[in-house]
Amino acid sequence: MLAMLSEAWMAMWANRLRTILTMLGMVIGVGAVILMLAVGQGAQQKVQASIAAMGSNLFIILSGSTTSGGMRMGGGAAPTLTAEDAQSIGELPLVAAVAPSSPGVAQLVYGSSNWSTQVIGTTPSYLTVRNWALAAGMPFTDSDVRSATRVALIGRTVAENLFGDEDPVDRTIRIKNSPYVVLGVLAAKGQSLDGRDQDDTVLVPVTTAQRKLFGSQFAGTVRFIMTQAESAEVMPQVERSITELLRQRHRIRAGADNDFTIRNLTAMANTAADTAKVMSLMLGSIASISLLVGGIGIMNIMLVSVTERTREIGIRMAIGARGQDILLQFLLEAIIISVIGCLIGVLLGVGGAYAVSVITGMTAVVTVSSIITAFAVAAGVGIFFGWYPARKASRLRPIDALRFQ
Repeated sequence: MLAMLSEAWMAMWANRLRTILTMLGMVIGVGAVILMLAVGQGAQQKVQASIAAMGSNLFIILSGSTTSGGMRMGGGAAPTLTAEDAQSIGELPLVAAVAPSSPGVAQLVYGSSNWSTQVIGTTPSYLTVRNWALAAGMPFTDSDVRSATRVALIGRTVAENLFGDEDPVDRTIRIKNSPYVVLGVLAAKGQSLDGRDQDDTVLVPVTTAQRKLFGSQFAGTVRFIMTQAESAEVMPQVERSITELLRQRHRIRAGADNDFTIRNLTAMANTAADTAKVMSLMLGSIASISLLVGGIGIMNIMLVSVTERTREIGIRMAIGARGQDILLQFLLEAIIISVIGCLIGVLLGVGGAYAVSVITGMTAVVTVSSIITAFAVAAGVGIFFGWYPARKASRLRPIDALRFQ
């Protein structure tokens, strides 16, 4: 076997330019597959991170639309949801947590710094629903909600723009010229699926937002209610229960349209995740075509090599070489070209993924499974396409090979 490996290597070295050009197809093929899978995997991880940051098994219940002067307003324009609705939803079976919300935009001031951001009036359960931890400090409580206390939790972006390197906890900021004590800083969440900065936000008690910040046309109304089901499997049942409860509480007669809208955020997020997965598979499939081209290149060059070395094959067979020896020698050449090309391609693909991450800022994740898969497929393709020329060489008759010009 060592002698055959040496013979194969010497034959390849004698035609090294042709060998390198043949190997180039496998190098490009493996590198492209690893790079494309890394980009696709990065997109999947980014979507999955956004889904995890959003929270799991979520519904968002929007207040109804309204009509004014013949113009129909969108969902959320009519104040049809109340904090009492949220409390009733929280008492339904299979509901894990509920958080009513009244959002608005306000200017924040601390010392000489100021920042305009979204302020959400909500309850302590908002952190549970959104799966949102605190990086520092402590959350506000139900007592703060009942008392409409001027306290706040700020996101990472707000903290950086108002406080810089200073610790925000227990500091007092001004929201619409009123003092609010910062109880804590929310853990970083990054961008949402629609590209919004989730850390650019402030949470205050919902009653504080209604009575002291934004006011409310109707006492106790909220803009939307976030609801978390106990599991993904019970979400359809929970959605039906919420619909029936709100229709009953709002006294909506049979056949009339709902004055609220329920959106399944988890289903929307899963759709985005499936889209990213399909994109990853598509990129990998497109890149795999180059592997096929590389394999065909190996077969073509090996066929040319068999033709050029026909007399050599005849001499070897005339002095005792068997057909399987000739088959093994040419197959070893194909294997060496494939394996070396695959190794170089792996280095090229990993390096390309790193370069894409650094230059473009895109997330490219190289996994061990993608490297193994690309290497195995490429090596298999090279060996498969190298087998036919090797078999052809092994079937030559010695007398015909010796007479070949």
